[in-house]
Amino acid sequence: MSAPLKETAPTGGTVPPQPSVRKSSARAGEPRGEGTVLNVFSHGFLALWALLIVLPLLWLVLSSFKTDVQIGNSAFGWPHNWSFDVFRRAWSKGIGDYFLNTLIVLVFSVPLTMLFGSMAAYVLARYQFWGNRLLYYFFVAGAMFPVFLALVPLFFMVKRLDMLNTYQGLILVYIAYSMPFTVFFMHAFFRTLPTAVFEAAILDGASHTRTFFQVMLPMAKAGLISVGIFNTLGQWNQFILPTVLMQPQSGSDPERYVLTQGLIQLQQQQGYASDLPVLFAGVTIAMIPMLVVYLSFQRQVQSGLTSATLK
Repeated sequence: MSAPLKETAPTGGTVPPQPSVRKSSARAGEPRGEGTVLNVFSHGFLALWALLIVLPLLWLVLSSFKTDVQIGNSAFGWPHNWSFDVFRRAWSKGIGDYFLNTLIVLVFSVPLTMLFGSMAAYVLARYQFWGNRLLYYFFVAGAMFPVFLALVPLFFMVKRLDMLNTYQGLILVYIAYSMPFTVFFMHAFFRTLPTAVFEAAILDGASHTRTFFQVMLPMAKAGLISVGIFNTLGQWNQFILPTVLMQPQSGSDPERYVLTQGLIQLQQQQGYASDLPVLFAGVTIAMIPMLVVYLSFQRQVQSGLTSATLK
């Protein structure tokens, strides 16, 4: 029997032996094992974090369907009577008015914040002029300034404008309060948009205003939705500003409390005759709209947060 032929290279030399497949696969398996452990740890941490958020919310909603006796006997027990009458009582005790006041303020404050913030961010991101960076850092510094330090001068400023306990006063303060973060977020987003589209619109004869509203602003839709959700959550849950600015100045002034103030007012009205299910129902009513808004736009929020870093 003849010996097997040896493979030769094109130049006539012997082909070097190929590396062992087992060794390469073993080496590739080492970092894969480390990655698996890291994935298990990260997913476990995220699952624990989700439980820490979901369980209190679930307990809050379930407590709305209980009675004071059931809450006193077993705070973590299952409700025996699934009746929505407690939500009707909470609504009639003032939660409906507080909800309406909050909605009136946010209907004006959030769109105006988005409009003014995006316009300022667009100018700072697209136009070069003297003091551009100084003005940008001025907005950024506003996000680092604690609102507690400005409460006293803010109160007297709003009082001098005769806007205490008024919707327009709180709307203007909300806009000023949310502008720094809006400008900071949208400035980074506008810088990632392609410059060629901006230049093409200018060459076609479009004015700066038309270029902003019809070309650049629609391209920044993901960023607008993201920062809009954050502004809505922040203004909906704001407590310290309305507590200072939305207090009746006399006995004839109407109470224009927002939801955060209304929940405290609802607790104080109970006195010794506690009605915990009504309080839980009021918190649930205040919580549900924000959950619906976030769950409806969560994909847009995620794309808006990541697009500025990926482009």
